[in-house]
Amino acid sequence: MLGIRRSNFPKDKQVLAKDLISGVTVAIVALPLAIGFGITSGIGAAAGISTAIIGGFIASLFGGSRFQVSGPTGAMTVVLIPVVNKFGIGAIPALGVIAGFIVIMLSVMKLGSLINKVPNAVVEGFTVGIAVIISLQQLPFALGVTKGEGERTLVIAYNTIKSALKIGIHWQTLLVVAITLIIKFNIVKVVEFFKLRMYFPASFVALFLTTLITKIFDLNVASISDIPRNVSVFTSPFLASGSYLPLIMPAVSIALLVAIESLLSARVADDISNVPPSEKFKPNQELLGQGLATSVASIFGGMPATGAIARTNVNVRAGASTRASAMFHSVVLLIIVLFLAPIFSQIPSAAIAGVLIGTSFRIFNKATMNEIFVSSKSNIFIYFITALVSVSIDLIWGICFGIALYLTIGLFKKSNS
Repeated sequence: MLGIRRSNFPKDKQVLAKDLISGVTVAIVALPLAIGFGITSGIGAAAGISTAIIGGFIASLFGGSRFQVSGPTGAMTVVLIPVVNKFGIGAIPALGVIAGFIVIMLSVMKLGSLINKVPNAVVEGFTVGIAVIISLQQLPFALGVTKGEGERTLVIAYNTIKSALKIGIHWQTLLVVAITLIIKFNIVKVVEFFKLRMYFPASFVALFLTTLITKIFDLNVASISDIPRNVSVFTSPFLASGSYLPLIMPAVSIALLVAIESLLSARVADDISNVPPSEKFKPNQELLGQGLATSVASIFGGMPATGAIARTNVNVRAGASTRASAMFHSVVLLIIVLFLAPIFSQIPSAAIAGVLIGTSFRIFNKATMNEIFVSSKSNIFIYFITALVSVSIDLIWGICFGIALYLTIGLFKKSNS
């Protein structure tokens, strides 16, 4: 059932080199996100990094997607915050193991295949929502201010902009974002103009050159800052109180989030990379990998892991070919934490924001969007409503609302036919 085959890994040195470069690129982007999500969830920065390293490696090794990059995500922090407030950090190992077991059971019952029944209009609307959310989440780093208060993405974004206007916009930080985007979107043209035969991943080059520019011109911008090194500490999942019943419902919520976000992320990655049907991800295998990742990460200093849509798309855009890229991402993160933390802590946060904003623009699948726009008015309506709910309320609510709307419209048409 584990489905680990030789074909899942690089077949030659050229593919291996591309996977390594894309893995390094994703690791650099993932580092500040892992720290941020770990802190936001209330568990700590080290937990975020542990999840990216351990959960990311296990999910990429045993999962069903060759592009998926897993780790802590913004959606998961929303679920974890009230759980941590109610039960404390000590409940996370038990909670993660229970949630992971549920996800594995979904895999055993082969329920992952249901993701293929989600209509394209809903998936594309969800994808647009993701792109907007990724961009909005970068506003604090792009504007050089602290994140605004609130629980919803739009509210946080509004309060962030309001705060930036009140205290004054940090123009040097915006300049760094602009430089990063210019390099990211034009490096391929430069390579083609000079007829260079080497492979230059846009995100990696943008981060490297932007960091170099900020140091040469001594720009006053914030960097990633301190990187914790105390990761991967084993914690028993057995509670001293022996009271596991109150954890069941939170664990079910986490398991559903892991399943839905991971499967949709893998499907979107396949869509934007235009893989042939024979090479598309295996949903039940993906659930198995994510369930194992969540369980193991949670008892080794981390928290529940899920497919990370932003990092997965960076992985695709950086030229990943096999699952080795996501595995390299975890290994590189471990090397950075153990040996290279002082160097990588110098990367400007605004440069990371620029890379993710650029990536969000490239998430859109123009071919599929065009198909929706020429299909029917109902599909267009479902597409926009799914995107709107995803951004204004929550990604999971967005996908559920989109499916419900699709079924309702279908029943209405059937009753009038």
